Amino acid sequence: MHTLPVSLTDDQIEAFGRELDAIQRDVKATLGASDRAYIQRVIAVQRSMALGGRLLIYASLPLLPTPLFLPVIGLGTASLGLAKILENMELGHNIIHGQWDWMQDPEIHSSTWEWDNVCPADQWKHSHNVVHHTWTNVIGKDRDVGYTILRVSDKQPWRPVYLAQPVYNAALAMMFQWGVGMHDLDGTDTLGKLRGIGRKAGKQLAKDYLLWPMLAGPWFLPVLLANLVANLMRNLWTYAIIFCGHFPAGAQVFTEQQIEGETRGRWYLRQILGSCNITGGRLFHVLSGNLSFQVEHHLFPDLPSNRYAEVAPKVEALCARFGIPYNKGSFRRQLGSTLRTIFRLALPTRRALAA
Repeated sequence: MHTLPVSLTDDQIEAFGRELDAIQRDVKATLGASDRAYIQRVIAVQRSMALGGRLLIYASLPLLPTPLFLPVIGLGTASLGLAKILENMELGHNIIHGQWDWMQDPEIHSSTWEWDNVCPADQWKHSHNVVHHTWTNVIGKDRDVGYTILRVSDKQPWRPVYLAQPVYNAALAMMFQWGVGMHDLDGTDTLGKLRGIGRKAGKQLAKDYLLWPMLAGPWFLPVLLANLVANLMRNLWTYAIIFCGHFPAGAQVFTEQQIEGETRGRWYLRQILGSCNITGGRLFHVLSGNLSFQVEHHLFPDLPSNRYAEVAPKVEALCARFGIPYNKGSFRRQLGSTLRTIFRLALPTRRALAA
């Protein structure tokens, strides 16, 4: 078995894992009415913002020749974009993870929820819930390491194509839902998966860029552009939050050899070493889908996201007691660090040159 980069004995790592198990058990034992009310409230707010945003967009259209047009359609577009962010982050991602399956509510269940994204939920469950959360940051196994197109660690061999990665990183950010949509194309049943993506993407494109704009009649184009901007808002935000949780300085990647014979305690340790938190206020955490607590999400992926804030101080204190790095920083710091990594590793590094 190859060791991970911490100075702990096997017994200490397993003791660490047992304490994390206890934290998870304690939280799950207290799930109840307040948690149910939380997710129902988020759903109500998200749907109200989506409806209100669309109504404002349509209300702005008769104002088109006046100075009021831009503020009204801007407010409607922002509301719609925020609704899409909430739906993808705090609702879709977390519901599909099974975080709310304990309620046994058929409308808020991982088996029935289909999110506002071109990626079919069933494909996301495999590529994300199974592959990513099993093989977190393992090169050659976890397709989230650079989303298969970016070099995010100097352990990845450099190739000339990476010289352009700042450019296609920007394209990925703007079209992030499409990167997510293609994420499960791993060579197995490719045709079947493409059909599923095609069906889902067709519905999304028709909804945002045909049906809603057609309702505006002669004002088709402003509504189409408003939907385009709302989707761009969602794509850029989800890209930033997810990348800040995985690729800032200090986030570690692993080889298959390093995780041979991995125990539960070592799996926990890998999740912490490969994940990064983002500090911020309550609204920021909700808009991030509570993925600002990426460390806790990777430790307890099926724990309801509204509980990560109470769990994080316990996990951080436990890490400090065992001498395990706990990576956290402001949004500005984590995003800046991530972008610097992407730009730096576009060039051949010393390790790559030596290889």
